[in-house]
Amino acid sequence: MSLSATTAPPSPAAPPSPDLPSRQRRGRLLNRLDVKYSPYLYIAPFFLIFGAFQLYPMVRTAWMSLHDWDMIGDHSFIGFDNYTRLFSDEYFWNALVNTFGIFALSTIPQLLLALFLANLLNRTFLRAKTFFRMAIFMPNVVSVAAVAIVFGMLFQREFGLFNWLLSLVGVDPVDWDGQRWSSWFAISSMVNWRWTGYNTLILLAGMQAIPKDLYEAAAIDGATQWRQFWQITLPMLKPTFIFVVILSTIGGMQLFTEPLLFANGNILGGSQREFQTLAMYMYEMGIVNLNSAGYGAAVAWAIFMIIVVVSLVNFLLVRRSAK
Repeated sequence: MSLSATTAPPSPAAPPSPDLPSRQRRGRLLNRLDVKYSPYLYIAPFFLIFGAFQLYPMVRTAWMSLHDWDMIGDHSFIGFDNYTRLFSDEYFWNALVNTFGIFALSTIPQLLLALFLANLLNRTFLRAKTFFRMAIFMPNVVSVAAVAIVFGMLFQREFGLFNWLLSLVGVDPVDWDGQRWSSWFAISSMVNWRWTGYNTLILLAGMQAIPKDLYEAAAIDGATQWRQFWQITLPMLKPTFIFVVILSTIGGMQLFTEPLLFANGNILGGSQREFQTLAMYMYEMGIVNLNSAGYGAAVAWAIFMIIVVVSLVNFLLVRRSAK
Protein backbone atom coordinates (compact mmCIF):
# COMPACT_ATOMS: atom_id res chain seq x y z
CA MET A 1 0.00 0.00 0.00
CA SER A 2 1.53 3.33 -1.03
CA LEU A 3 0.77 6.77 0.28
CA SER A 4 0.56 9.58 -2.23
CA ALA A 5 1.34 13.05 -1.07
CA THR A 6 -1.14 15.57 -2.18
CA THR A 7 -0.50 19.31 -2.20
CA ALA A 8 -3.05 21.82 -1.20
CA PRO A 9 -4.40 23.85 -4.06
CA PRO A 10 -2.90 27.30 -4.29
CA SER A 11 -4.88 30.04 -2.65
CA PRO A 12 -6.36 32.54 -5.04
CA ALA A 13 -4.34 35.73 -5.50
CA ALA A 14 -5.60 38.79 -3.77
CA PRO A 15 -7.47 41.09 -6.09
CA PRO A 16 -5.53 44.20 -7.12
CA SER A 17 -6.18 47.22 -5.02
CA PRO A 18 -8.34 49.74 -6.78
CA ASP A 19 -5.99 52.49 -5.53
CA LEU A 20 -2.90 51.03 -7.29
CA PRO A 21 -3.45 52.66 -10.71
CA SER A 22 -4.06 56.03 -9.09
CA ARG A 23 -0.90 55.61 -7.00
CA GLN A 24 1.08 54.78 -10.10
CA ARG A 25 -0.29 57.82 -11.88
CA ARG A 26 0.60 60.04 -8.94
CA GLY A 27 4.09 58.53 -8.79
CA ARG A 28 4.70 59.10 -12.49
CA LEU A 29 3.43 62.66 -12.17
CA LEU A 30 5.73 63.33 -9.23
CA ASN A 31 8.66 61.85 -11.13
CA ARG A 32 7.96 64.06 -14.13
CA LEU A 33 7.65 67.12 -11.92
CA ASP A 34 10.86 66.20 -10.13
CA VAL A 35 12.81 65.77 -13.37
CA LYS A 36 11.37 68.94 -14.88
CA TYR A 37 11.40 71.41 -12.00
CA SER A 38 13.87 70.19 -9.38
CA PRO A 39 16.94 71.52 -11.30
CA TYR A 40 15.44 75.00 -11.10
CA LEU A 41 15.06 74.61 -7.35
CA TYR A 42 18.71 73.57 -7.05
CA ILE A 43 19.98 76.66 -8.87
CA ALA A 44 17.42 79.04 -7.37
CA PRO A 45 19.62 80.04 -4.37
CA PHE A 46 22.30 81.36 -6.71
CA PHE A 47 19.85 83.48 -8.69
CA LEU A 48 18.21 84.76 -5.51
CA ILE A 49 21.56 85.84 -4.08
CA PHE A 50 22.68 87.21 -7.44
CA GLY A 51 19.47 89.19 -7.82
CA ALA A 52 19.57 90.60 -4.30
CA PHE A 53 23.27 91.47 -4.07
CA GLN A 54 24.36 92.04 -7.68
CA LEU A 55 21.53 92.57 -10.14
CA TYR A 56 19.49 94.91 -7.95
CA PRO A 57 22.54 97.05 -6.99
CA MET A 58 23.48 97.33 -10.67
CA VAL A 59 19.99 98.48 -11.66
CA ARG A 60 19.84 100.79 -8.65
CA THR A 61 23.23 102.26 -9.51
CA ALA A 62 22.15 102.84 -13.12
CA TRP A 63 19.05 104.68 -11.87
CA MET A 64 21.12 106.78 -9.48
CA SER A 65 23.55 107.73 -12.26
CA LEU A 66 20.70 109.49 -14.06
CA HIS A 67 20.02 111.75 -11.07
CA ASP A 68 21.67 114.48 -9.10
CA TRP A 69 21.61 112.16 -6.12
CA ASP A 70 22.20 113.58 -2.69
CA MET A 71 22.33 111.06 0.13
CA ILE A 72 20.71 113.48 2.54
CA GLY A 73 18.68 115.56 0.11
CA ASP A 74 16.54 115.47 -3.02
CA HIS A 75 17.11 113.34 -6.11
CA SER A 76 16.48 115.37 -9.25
CA PHE A 77 16.52 113.68 -12.65
CA ILE A 78 19.27 115.05 -14.94
CA GLY A 79 19.51 112.36 -17.63
CA PHE A 80 23.02 111.67 -18.95
CA ASP A 81 24.61 114.81 -17.51
CA ASN A 82 26.72 112.77 -15.10
CA TYR A 83 28.17 110.78 -17.99
CA THR A 84 28.97 113.87 -20.06
CA ARG A 85 30.67 115.30 -17.00
CA LEU A 86 33.14 112.41 -17.07
CA PHE A 87 34.69 113.61 -20.32
CA SER A 88 35.72 116.93 -18.78
CA ASP A 89 36.71 115.61 -15.35
CA GLU A 90 40.49 115.69 -15.05
CA TYR A 91 40.41 113.61 -11.87
CA PHE A 92 38.51 110.86 -13.68
CA TRP A 93 41.08 110.76 -16.50
CA ASN A 94 43.91 110.82 -13.98
CA ALA A 95 42.37 107.81 -12.21
CA LEU A 96 41.89 106.09 -15.58
CA VAL A 97 45.58 106.56 -16.48
CA ASN A 98 46.68 105.32 -13.05
CA THR A 99 44.45 102.26 -13.34
CA PHE A 100 45.78 101.31 -16.76
CA GLY A 101 49.37 101.98 -15.69
CA ILE A 102 49.18 99.75 -12.62
CA PHE A 103 47.20 97.19 -14.64
CA ALA A 104 49.94 96.99 -17.30
CA LEU A 105 52.76 96.71 -14.74
CA SER A 106 50.97 94.02 -12.76
CA THR A 107 48.94 91.89 -15.17
CA ILE A 108 51.42 91.35 -18.01
CA PRO A 109 54.42 90.24 -15.86
CA GLN A 110 52.05 88.33 -13.60
CA LEU A 111 50.60 86.21 -16.41
CA LEU A 112 54.00 85.56 -17.99
CA LEU A 113 55.49 84.48 -14.67
CA ALA A 114 52.42 82.35 -13.88
CA LEU A 115 52.72 80.61 -17.24
CA PHE A 116 56.42 79.90 -16.62
CA LEU A 117 55.82 78.57 -13.11
CA ALA A 118 52.88 76.42 -14.19
CA ASN A 119 54.97 74.85 -16.94
CA LEU A 120 57.77 74.23 -14.44
CA LEU A 121 55.43 72.61 -11.90
CA ASN A 122 54.00 70.43 -14.66
CA ARG A 123 57.35 68.78 -15.37
CA THR A 124 57.76 65.14 -14.43
CA PHE A 125 61.31 65.54 -13.08
CA LEU A 126 60.26 67.99 -10.36
CA ARG A 127 60.12 66.48 -6.88
CA ALA A 128 57.91 67.56 -3.96
CA LYS A 129 55.32 68.94 -6.36
CA THR A 130 52.61 69.18 -3.72
CA PHE A 131 54.86 71.24 -1.46
CA PHE A 132 55.73 73.72 -4.19
CA ARG A 133 52.11 74.01 -5.29
CA MET A 134 51.03 74.79 -1.74
CA ALA A 135 53.91 77.21 -1.24
CA ILE A 136 53.17 79.13 -4.42
CA PHE A 137 49.56 79.62 -3.36
CA MET A 138 50.37 80.86 0.15
CA PRO A 139 50.62 84.59 -0.77
CA ASN A 140 46.98 84.51 -1.86
CA VAL A 141 45.94 83.21 1.57
CA VAL A 142 47.68 86.02 3.44
CA SER A 143 45.50 88.97 4.40
CA VAL A 144 45.67 91.98 2.09
CA ALA A 145 46.23 94.23 5.07
CA ALA A 146 49.25 92.20 6.16
CA VAL A 147 50.65 92.30 2.62
CA ALA A 148 50.20 96.06 2.46
CA ILE A 149 51.89 96.57 5.82
CA VAL A 150 54.90 94.46 4.83
CA PHE A 151 55.31 96.08 1.42
CA GLY A 152 54.77 99.51 2.95
CA MET A 153 57.76 98.86 5.20
CA LEU A 154 59.82 97.57 2.28
CA PHE A 155 59.10 100.72 0.25
CA GLN A 156 59.69 103.25 3.03
CA ARG A 157 61.81 106.20 1.99
CA GLU A 158 64.15 106.40 4.96
CA PHE A 159 64.39 102.86 6.32
CA GLY A 160 62.94 100.68 3.57
CA LEU A 161 64.75 97.61 2.31
CA PHE A 162 64.58 98.58 -1.36
CA ASN A 163 66.05 102.04 -0.79
CA TRP A 164 68.82 100.44 1.26
CA LEU A 165 69.59 98.09 -1.63
CA LEU A 166 69.60 101.02 -4.04
CA SER A 167 71.99 102.90 -1.78
CA LEU A 168 74.49 100.06 -2.11
CA VAL A 169 74.83 100.85 -5.82
CA GLY A 170 74.89 104.61 -5.34
CA VAL A 171 71.24 105.40 -6.11
CA ASP A 172 69.50 108.09 -4.06
CA PRO A 173 66.48 107.09 -1.97
CA VAL A 174 63.23 106.94 -3.89
CA ASP A 175 60.05 108.49 -2.55
CA TRP A 176 57.92 105.53 -3.60
CA ASP A 177 54.53 106.99 -2.70
CA GLY A 178 55.35 110.54 -3.81
CA GLN A 179 55.83 109.91 -7.53
CA ARG A 180 53.59 108.33 -10.13
CA TRP A 181 55.94 105.75 -11.67
CA SER A 182 57.46 104.63 -8.39
CA SER A 183 54.04 104.22 -6.75
CA TRP A 184 52.81 102.25 -9.76
CA PHE A 185 55.78 99.92 -9.45
CA ALA A 186 55.31 99.46 -5.69
CA ILE A 187 51.59 98.68 -5.97
CA SER A 188 52.05 96.38 -8.97
CA SER A 189 54.74 94.42 -7.13
CA MET A 190 52.26 93.94 -4.30
CA VAL A 191 49.61 92.68 -6.73
CA ASN A 192 52.06 90.40 -8.54
CA TRP A 193 53.28 88.82 -5.32
CA ARG A 194 49.75 88.10 -4.16
CA TRP A 195 48.07 86.83 -7.33
CA THR A 196 50.81 85.10 -9.35
CA GLY A 197 50.42 81.82 -7.46
CA TYR A 198 46.64 81.87 -7.89
CA ASN A 199 46.92 82.18 -11.67
CA THR A 200 49.71 79.62 -11.69
CA LEU A 201 47.47 76.93 -10.20
CA ILE A 202 44.69 77.68 -12.70
CA LEU A 203 47.09 77.37 -15.62
CA LEU A 204 48.60 74.24 -14.07
CA ALA A 205 45.15 72.64 -13.93
CA GLY A 206 44.70 73.42 -17.61
CA MET A 207 48.08 71.89 -18.45
CA GLN A 208 47.31 68.69 -16.59
CA ALA A 209 44.15 68.27 -18.67
CA ILE A 210 46.25 68.04 -21.86
CA PRO A 211 46.62 64.37 -22.93
CA LYS A 212 50.09 63.00 -22.24
CA ASP A 213 49.99 61.02 -25.47
CA LEU A 214 50.57 64.22 -27.41
CA TYR A 215 53.85 64.88 -25.60
CA GLU A 216 54.96 61.26 -25.98
CA ALA A 217 54.28 61.33 -29.71
CA ALA A 218 56.10 64.64 -30.05
CA ALA A 219 59.10 63.31 -28.10
CA ILE A 220 59.25 60.25 -30.37
CA ASP A 221 59.27 62.59 -33.38
CA GLY A 222 62.23 64.42 -31.87
CA ALA A 223 60.50 67.59 -30.66
CA THR A 224 62.33 69.46 -27.92
CA GLN A 225 60.73 70.62 -24.69
CA TRP A 226 60.60 74.19 -26.01
CA ARG A 227 58.92 73.11 -29.24
CA GLN A 228 56.41 70.97 -27.31
CA PHE A 229 55.55 74.00 -25.22
CA TRP A 230 54.87 76.19 -28.26
CA GLN A 231 53.20 73.58 -30.45
CA ILE A 232 51.20 71.61 -27.87
CA THR A 233 50.92 73.36 -24.50
CA LEU A 234 50.02 76.87 -25.62
CA PRO A 235 47.41 75.92 -28.24
CA MET A 236 45.74 73.40 -25.92
CA LEU A 237 45.90 75.87 -23.03
CA LYS A 238 44.17 78.67 -24.92
CA PRO A 239 40.71 78.39 -23.23
CA THR A 240 42.27 78.37 -19.75
CA PHE A 241 44.63 81.22 -20.60
CA ILE A 242 41.75 83.33 -21.95
CA PHE A 243 39.88 82.72 -18.69
CA VAL A 244 42.90 83.83 -16.64
CA VAL A 245 43.39 86.93 -18.80
CA ILE A 246 39.76 88.00 -18.41
CA LEU A 247 39.85 87.29 -14.67
CA SER A 248 43.02 89.34 -14.28
CA THR A 249 41.54 92.15 -16.36
CA ILE A 250 38.48 92.36 -14.13
CA GLY A 251 40.62 92.38 -11.01
CA GLY A 252 43.07 94.93 -12.42
CA MET A 253 40.38 97.37 -13.47
CA GLN A 254 38.76 97.14 -10.01
CA LEU A 255 41.99 97.60 -8.06
CA PHE A 256 41.14 99.24 -4.74
CA THR A 257 42.48 97.60 -1.58
CA GLU A 258 46.20 97.54 -2.39
CA PRO A 259 46.56 101.22 -3.39
CA LEU A 260 44.28 102.33 -0.55
CA LEU A 261 46.38 100.55 2.07
CA PHE A 262 49.59 101.69 0.38
CA ALA A 263 48.32 105.26 0.84
CA ASN A 264 47.57 104.56 4.52
CA GLY A 265 43.85 104.99 3.96
CA ASN A 266 44.11 108.18 1.91
CA ILE A 267 41.34 107.83 -0.68
CA LEU A 268 43.04 110.44 -2.89
CA GLY A 269 45.93 108.06 -3.59
CA GLY A 270 48.76 110.37 -2.65
CA SER A 271 48.98 114.11 -2.11
CA GLN A 272 48.63 114.76 -5.86
CA ARG A 273 46.50 111.70 -6.70
CA GLU A 274 49.59 109.94 -8.05
CA PHE A 275 48.07 106.46 -7.79
CA GLN A 276 44.35 106.97 -7.27
CA THR A 277 42.53 104.26 -9.26
CA LEU A 278 39.06 104.32 -10.77
CA ALA A 279 37.63 102.28 -7.91
CA MET A 280 39.11 104.73 -5.38
CA TYR A 281 37.70 107.69 -7.29
CA MET A 282 34.29 106.02 -7.43
CA TYR A 283 34.41 105.53 -3.65
CA GLU A 284 35.41 109.15 -3.16
CA MET A 285 32.55 110.46 -5.27
CA GLY A 286 29.88 107.98 -4.21
CA ILE A 287 30.61 107.38 -0.53
CA VAL A 288 32.90 110.08 0.87
CA ASN A 289 31.13 112.95 -0.88
CA LEU A 290 27.51 112.39 0.06
CA ASN A 291 26.21 115.08 -2.28
CA SER A 292 27.63 113.48 -5.44
CA ALA A 293 26.38 109.91 -5.16
CA GLY A 294 24.80 110.13 -8.62
CA TYR A 295 28.12 111.03 -10.17
CA GLY A 296 29.79 108.21 -8.25
CA ALA A 297 27.22 105.83 -9.72
CA ALA A 298 28.09 107.11 -13.21
CA VAL A 299 31.77 106.40 -12.48
CA ALA A 300 30.82 102.89 -11.39
CA TRP A 301 29.02 102.24 -14.67
CA ALA A 302 31.94 103.72 -16.59
CA ILE A 303 34.22 101.21 -14.85
CA PHE A 304 31.85 98.42 -15.84
CA MET A 305 31.89 99.43 -19.51
CA ILE A 306 35.68 99.82 -19.50
CA ILE A 307 36.04 96.31 -18.05
CA VAL A 308 33.77 94.90 -20.77
CA VAL A 309 35.72 96.63 -23.55
CA VAL A 310 39.18 95.75 -22.20
CA SER A 311 38.16 92.13 -21.56
CA LEU A 312 36.83 91.83 -25.10
CA VAL A 313 40.03 93.28 -26.54
CA ASN A 314 42.17 90.92 -24.46
CA PHE A 315 40.00 87.99 -25.50
CA LEU A 316 40.44 88.80 -29.19
CA LEU A 317 44.19 89.38 -28.85
CA VAL A 318 44.81 86.15 -26.93
CA ARG A 319 42.64 84.10 -29.28
CA ARG A 320 44.41 85.48 -32.34
CA SER A 321 47.91 85.10 -30.89
CA ALA A 322 47.24 81.48 -29.86
CA LYS A 323 46.26 80.39 -33.38
